[in-house]
Amino acid sequence: MKIALVGATGMVGQEMLKVLEERNVDFDELILVASEKSTGKKVEFKGKQYIISSMQEAIDAKADIAIFSAGGGTSLEYAPKFAEKGTVVIDNSSAWRMDPTKKLIVPEINGHKLSDEDMIIANPNCSTIQLVMVLKPLHDKYKIKRVVISTYQSITGTGVKAVRQMENERKGEKGEMAYPYTIDRNCIPHCDDFLENGYTKEEMKLSNESRKILGDDSINLTATAVRVPLMGGHSESVNIEFENEFISSDVRKLLANTQGVQVQDNPETNTYPMPLYSRSKDDVFVGRIRRDLSQVNTLNAWIVSDNLRKGAATNAVQIAEYLMATRFKS
Repeated sequence: MKIALVGATGMVGQEMLKVLEERNVDFDELILVASEKSTGKKVEFKGKQYIISSMQEAIDAKADIAIFSAGGGTSLEYAPKFAEKGTVVIDNSSAWRMDPTKKLIVPEINGHKLSDEDMIIANPNCSTIQLVMVLKPLHDKYKIKRVVISTYQSITGTGVKAVRQMENERKGEKGEMAYPYTIDRNCIPHCDDFLENGYTKEEMKLSNESRKILGDDSINLTATAVRVPLMGGHSESVNIEFENEFISSDVRKLLANTQGVQVQDNPETNTYPMPLYSRSKDDVFVGRIRRDLSQVNTLNAWIVSDNLRKGAATNAVQIAEYLMATRFKS
């Protein structure tokens, strides 16, 4: 088993290495790839030094699986070249997510839909993954009609540049700006670029990707995505309207029995999910589960997850594990 990691020196790439180590993923060879300026540098993994390879070296190595976390442009250019060599690509960018010929995968939800013909597999947006992990079991039982989402997203979702901006602001120093405004002690209702319809790309990703993963275009979703000055963890306030009646206690039991989801919901003990406590964890946390008193068959919930883990690195590695257990099993 030969695995390549493209974008190994980036924030998500480094998290992927942590996840590979923590989950003790079994492989024989690891090929690390980064930008041209990083080629030849060394990265340590499990006590061993790995030399950063060039993109062409990685392509020629004919890895079984290549996990990409290097941006959409890189994925569009190079993922097909890896696939032509027989390498299955798991791509963390938005490049292939809405391509009708590519599958958008959260293993717990739709991993079973993967086939031997799938050579480029899309990893969903971080906010989408934690959302659908909660929506899927609810949709199966109660049939979702409409979802209204407000997100509170960590600056780590933007990347190292954003982290540096906030660090500089907290030290009172000037530096490169990832956002058009100060982020420290601020909330910016602007994640990704604005589109002609007035929504941002991030907001439309939540709507379009969720429908694709759930396999139901009849669900109406609308979102407002907000960047907040946190170092890790995305939070979502979610209002869900069902076709069928529900009991809140049944919803809690259903979610508590869902793989990869943890219910933290006890107002008497002030128990609810918070991004601070989701850091470095792979589960999706849900709480504040309660009936919407203003509308029938409608539920409110609060969903939190580490955006670099289940929202990116862990989900990609889980796809690789799924392939290793099915397509590449010995």
